[in-house]
Amino acid sequence: MSKLDSKIPAGPLKDKWKNHKDHMNLVAPNNRDKIDIIVVGTGLAGGSAAATLAEQGYNVKAFCYQDSPRRAHSIAAQGGINAAKNYQGDGDSTYRLFYDTIKGGDYRAREANVYRLAEVSANIIDQCVSQGVPFGRDYGGQLDNRSFGGVQVKRTFYAKGQTGQQLLLGAYSSLSRQIGKGRVKMYNRHEMLELVIVDGKARGIIARNLVTGEIERHSAHAVVIASGGYGNVYFLSTNAMGSNVSAAWKIHKKGAYFANPCYVQIHPTCIPVHGTQQSKLTLMSESLRNSGRIWVPKNIEDSVAIREGKLRPENIKEEDRDYYLERRYPAFGNLVPRDVASRAGKERCDAGYGIENNDTKEGVYLDFSTEIMKKGKEAAIEKHINNPTDQQIYDLGKAWIEEKYGNLFVMYEKITADDPYKTPMKIYPAVHYTMGGVWVDYNLQSTIPGCFVVGEANFSDHGANRLGASALMQGLADGYFVLPYTIADYLSADIRTGEIPTNSAEFDAAEKEIKDKVNFFVNNKGTHSVDYFHKKLGHIMWNKVGMGRTPEGLREAIAEIDEVKKDFWQNVKVMGETEGMNTELEKAFRVADFIELGQLMAIDALHRNESCGGHFREDHATPEGEAERDDVNFKYVGAWEYQGDDIKNEVLHKEDLIYENIEVKARSYK
Repeated sequence: MSKLDSKIPAGPLKDKWKNHKDHMNLVAPNNRDKIDIIVVGTGLAGGSAAATLAEQGYNVKAFCYQDSPRRAHSIAAQGGINAAKNYQGDGDSTYRLFYDTIKGGDYRAREANVYRLAEVSANIIDQCVSQGVPFGRDYGGQLDNRSFGGVQVKRTFYAKGQTGQQLLLGAYSSLSRQIGKGRVKMYNRHEMLELVIVDGKARGIIARNLVTGEIERHSAHAVVIASGGYGNVYFLSTNAMGSNVSAAWKIHKKGAYFANPCYVQIHPTCIPVHGTQQSKLTLMSESLRNSGRIWVPKNIEDSVAIREGKLRPENIKEEDRDYYLERRYPAFGNLVPRDVASRAGKERCDAGYGIENNDTKEGVYLDFSTEIMKKGKEAAIEKHINNPTDQQIYDLGKAWIEEKYGNLFVMYEKITADDPYKTPMKIYPAVHYTMGGVWVDYNLQSTIPGCFVVGEANFSDHGANRLGASALMQGLADGYFVLPYTIADYLSADIRTGEIPTNSAEFDAAEKEIKDKVNFFVNNKGTHSVDYFHKKLGHIMWNKVGMGRTPEGLREAIAEIDEVKKDFWQNVKVMGETEGMNTELEKAFRVADFIELGQLMAIDALHRNESCGGHFREDHATPEGEAERDDVNFKYVGAWEYQGDDIKNEVLHKEDLIYENIEVKARSYK
């Protein structure tokens, strides 16, 4: 009998969420100010949750390690947010979004959660428009849509190339209103370092004030983790430098199961790595694949000449270009899902066709010349320009591209010094989003009562591969429209509990554990910096737990991470003091957690003897090089239970995935 109870409501799929809400316990409005809720993280999931819960009348304590909630990594999302509103009249529907998400995730997501996500998606757009989010609009003033990978409709709402920023400002405005009313107490520059459990329930956290160094106790009737994903376990990723797994990992070590940690999204359109000293990668929005065509030279000698600086891409004739996504996947072309596009790019570069002159010769082109000329010709016709010159067509097409993606092109040029209007962008896959995370039930509650997990920090909605523009959708769906209902069902039993005291033995023990670790880090007489160990871990992870995985490489990774862990605890050197600001101390806590997580990721990838979505086992591939699933033996969520310092002792629990409303079949985008 599995320990996992997903609490999926009975009844038809389309009625589950409605019926579930109808039968939940509630907290009456006059009782809500008797209840405290801690929210860790203030990105789209955490910010929307904190604002909504406070609006309902709860007392909310919100924590972020940044100096302002406006700096949450959600701000970096560029291309858009999905919603099934069918504004384009091209056949979209709630069911279509549900189906695309399940298929895009390679049939490894929970059916009921995904349908609920699709169901509430339309409400998100209305909410954000009411907040003043400046979504793109068409010539008639209606909200515009663009396509993203893995779909054949236009359902992605966008605000140029800064959708995440605009959505976050909308959530932040709501949060600020509640801060002004005193319903949200905001703790900027605070980092959660431990979860406190009292009588089997999550009742608070231990946090460190990152400015003063003070260790603080905070109690609540429930704790919400909204701390994002764990892509920085690879050191190089598209995540913000401070993004980390610590909040999620701390609750894992206190009893919350960690699900599908091996499911990592490799995004196909990142600026390639340019050197060994680089510490951050930059994402170019997937929305660019609407207008850009991805290619490498057909002739390997042309690729060599480009890498050596002897040939410019603009000078390669059309017939000598290999638009490999259009060749391999004619039905979807450049808009195949991210995992498919990433593997195809890796295959071309592994075969020697890469165009970037970096250590690994990895890079492909994202070319806008075709779209510029196409849109330029359309604009010339609209403007009644007869026999336009090539320059006129180019100028009109460039203006169209600039309106849609201008800030992305400016960003690319500032980083690379190349003009992407004239020279194709160089891109290559890189770590982006993490589909794995803390296991939660249908109510978004972890295996620890009273500890809820929302947004990217949980595992629930994307399966083995996330469709583009669905991260923002999930974060806001969880925060605005799901958690406020489900957490009330749990909190209804706490209206007579009273304030949770922080002078209990449980808080004493948790604080002592953190203070002991702080003292260890600053007093350890090591020889290597925290970044030294983080880079070593990232190198192992990318090469052996990255885009292509083998049983041999995964076993090596597990053993090598063991050595990194031992070396870290013996030889890490943290400069500075325990008091005051100490960024090296912050990183030490985070990297210690990354090391343990990295090993669990390799263990999870080794146990899953199949390929699915972002988890590609080279020993489980079709003759065409596509992912080969094993639905007989691995159609389940793998949730790991912590068993002590040796991560190799973690226990696997399985939640079977049952599909009653779709046919599970081989994924094809051809």
